[in-house]
Amino acid sequence: MGTTSSASQGLPTPVAQEVSSGEQVDFKSISDSEWQKRLTREQFNVARQKGTERAFTGEYWNTKTSGTYLCVCCQTPLFDSSTKFDSGTGWPSYWEKIGDNVKSETDRSIPFMPRTEVLCAKCDAHLGHVFDDGPRPTGKRYCINSASIKLKPEEK
Repeated sequence: MGTTSSASQGLPTPVAQEVSSGEQVDFKSISDSEWQKRLTREQFNVARQKGTERAFTGEYWNTKTSGTYLCVCCQTPLFDSSTKFDSGTGWPSYWEKIGDNVKSETDRSIPFMPRTEVLCAKCDAHLGHVFDDGPRPTGKRYCINSASIKLKPEEK
């Protein structure tokens, strides 16, 4: 990893992960008003209020750049570009997550269509949903909102 700052890569300024005493910040305790200061309106709507961007409009739905997709809120690595595939849905889709950095919960917001929501395990940012219609080897399709992620291009 280089010493390039996240600001110079176009990434939002990360929330301080440590305070001077060495304590870890609990991202899940940050207030909505603080998140609104740190994120764009669309990022806040999607990541913190469980919104969904329109299909085929997000920054990454058709991106082929190699790299790692990070949580827009806390910079946690979520997906590697090598697992991205064209699902035809208009949202970035991945067949595998990075480690335990993505968690899932049952989403009953549409009573007749329960789904599985995926969230950043570190800060609880809403990322999208996961479905069982993806390619091998996992059979998963992590259908993710571009507004919830930021691409860190692979260093050459």
